[in-house]
Amino acid sequence: MSDRHPLPVGTLLLAAMLVLAMLLTWLLVKPPSPPAELKGVLRSEFRPLVPFHLQSRGHGPIGLDDLRGKWTFVFFGYRSCPDLCPNTLHELAAFRRLLDDSGAADAAQVQVLFVSVDPARDSEEALAEYVAYFDPRFIGATAGRAAIERFAKQFGAGFAYEAETVPGQYAVSHSGAVFLVDPHARVVAAFSEPHYAATLLRQFRGIADYYASSG
Repeated sequence: MSDRHPLPVGTLLLAAMLVLAMLLTWLLVKPPSPPAELKGVLRSEFRPLVPFHLQSRGHGPIGLDDLRGKWTFVFFGYRSCPDLCPNTLHELAAFRRLLDDSGAADAAQVQVLFVSVDPARDSEEALAEYVAYFDPRFIGATAGRAAIERFAKQFGAGFAYEAETVPGQYAVSHSGAVFLVDPHARVVAAFSEPHYAATLLRQFRGIADYYASSG
């Protein structure tokens, strides 16, 4: 007589559920191969964001729930930035207008989040006024320096404060990339500078179509 005993049904069910959970996690993180025109833009892995807390004027606290269900273009910068930040926000505003004019069904589900890496000089009120100059729908947010560093690290967006030229006057070196977060709050793409509205629209439409076809 064999000494082998069949595994309990509960054990088999638990093992099957574990395998299914691992498969679903892999599918959420590891996307299928993108079309050639999106290589270098789409991330090789879709990285889920972990909880974060930012503050904004007019939109209140900003966290994961504010990104879910929307496509969010995230750009890190600061108000005193002489050219990169205003140029990028200008192109993002032009992109929004092009998207609106295209009549795309998902246009209302697209938002732009400008995160200041200079909280010492950029208050919530000042950020709200700054981003509204480009588009009143833009969200300007910040937090304490440590919180900003943790948030930026999730995108691979570094920044560093340069030496003061005079008291209170300094530049901040920061990433020029614009990052895209999908409706599942995953970092899925990064757009390298220089940024042009028409290029952003073409690439975003390609990503949205790829996203829909790949599930």
